[in-house]
Amino acid sequence: MQTRILVVDDELSMREFLTILLEREGYVTDAAENAEAAIAQFETNSYDIVISDVNMPGLDGLQLLERIKTDAPDTAVLLVTAFSTAEQAVEAMKCGAYDYIAKPFKVEEIKVLVRNALEKRSLTRENVRLKQAIEERYSFSGIIGKSRIMRDVYTVIEKVAASNVNVLISGESGTGKELVAKAIHYNGLRRDKSFVAVNCGAIPETLMESEFFGHKKGSFTGAVSDRAGLFEQAEGGTLFLDEIGEVPIQLQAKLLRVLQERCFRRIGGTEESSADVRIIAASNRDLLEQVKEGQFREDLYYRVNVVQVQLPALRERPEDIPLLVEHFYRKFIQQPVQGVIIAPDALKGLMEYPFPGNVRELENLVERCLVLGDRTITCECLPPIITRGEKALQPVGIEVIPIEGMDLERYLDGIEKRFLLQALEKSGGVKKKAAELLGLSFRSFRYRLAKFGMDEE
Repeated sequence: MQTRILVVDDELSMREFLTILLEREGYVTDAAENAEAAIAQFETNSYDIVISDVNMPGLDGLQLLERIKTDAPDTAVLLVTAFSTAEQAVEAMKCGAYDYIAKPFKVEEIKVLVRNALEKRSLTRENVRLKQAIEERYSFSGIIGKSRIMRDVYTVIEKVAASNVNVLISGESGTGKELVAKAIHYNGLRRDKSFVAVNCGAIPETLMESEFFGHKKGSFTGAVSDRAGLFEQAEGGTLFLDEIGEVPIQLQAKLLRVLQERCFRRIGGTEESSADVRIIAASNRDLLEQVKEGQFREDLYYRVNVVQVQLPALRERPEDIPLLVEHFYRKFIQQPVQGVIIAPDALKGLMEYPFPGNVRELENLVERCLVLGDRTITCECLPPIITRGEKALQPVGIEVIPIEGMDLERYLDGIEKRFLLQALEKSGGVKKKAAELLGLSFRSFRYRLAKFGMDEE
């Protein structure tokens, strides 16, 4: 669609000059001799840009600007006048003018202003479109489930989204904690600001303080430039601390200070920076148990756990599995669902399976079936652990102590190594996924691999 511009000026020569200039640039151009005529033009046409004189009989350019911003807020308005004053320019910008130019002006000046106005309008529209897409994706309807336990979760999310309190999301790995955090943010008071997410278990301890608070150039070896930390990136918005239980105890004190004082310093810096940030934390561990064991500060626990959202495991809501299967099916084929997409025996197997990997595991299974089979999910494309009704974890090794005794440490190491290898095999060698299969943080998984000399890059 071609760009449409409306020229408004009470001088015929100026109208004709601008019309010829703009049409030579490839724009569709209309003209109006006063503000009233311009308003009438809007009844039959929509315009990308209006170029209007300020001083005209009847309604002036500022009054026309106010009317356009009320009726067609997306239209960019460029005001032109021979009697420019600073006060008038300020007033024009306050009323929403894109720019303000005084006569006489250069032809190239008008061309550049028009191009810039169109570019800004295009970016604004794209931002609105992306924002709408994000809000639709992370609205409550984006969290799939009709079970009573999930409807209770929706109620809590809706209430906490309307506030600024810190939230702790607890639940097993794969239950959708980050999706809930995004739903809270994008339906909350800070929806127009940044949502910054970080997996605390994936940051090396030596870099964690810098990641959180940033650093100044030269503050340590490798600090070749100033760097903003997560709190600065999330200023005014939400910082999602996934697996917060992995934050080292010595750094927890600094994190607590930021939450209490609402300010921090970059490493190597002397200036205090504000921290207007909402904290949403998540953990698949029992943080209260970590508090009892001295691994997590009690004061920090109560600071982040103002409201808790407890996400159920998938095995606690099997009635939601058909809905989730349909949702992931649509996601992967990117087409409307028509007819039966899952065979009854396959659905029975899924409903009875305990899903240790929760919703994430189900998503992977649906993708597997669509890759290996046709567009109907059958038992043939499901792994044997589901179709044969096997338990998720079978007992391994001996169950009683032999008469001659045993080396317990060596025995347990053997079991641990076996499961580490199985997890790596199931995840295709992707360590982060393997850690999730075992319910471990990435750091903990790497530590265990290193213990057996298996952590080679």
